[in-house]
Amino acid sequence: MIAPVLAQFLDPERGPEPTGDFRVEPEAFIALLLAGFLIGIIGHIYKAKTLVATGILMIFLATVGVPVYLQLTR
Repeated sequence: MIAPVLAQFLDPERGPEPTGDFRVEPEAFIALLLAGFLIGIIGHIYKAKTLVATGILMIFLATVGVPVYLQLTR
């Protein structure tokens, strides 16, 4: 019963048309993501909550914050 509904929902022909106008290279996002993980790991090693929080914030910005901001401002 749920399979036909999911198949209809996941049909790529029914979604929005991809325009390909998001022209930002991923290297900056990957660098921010890796730096966030590194800072978070260092924060866990030294038990510094500020470093852990900074690492989490950087990971969030690299994966959600900056891409959404760039998409909305174009």
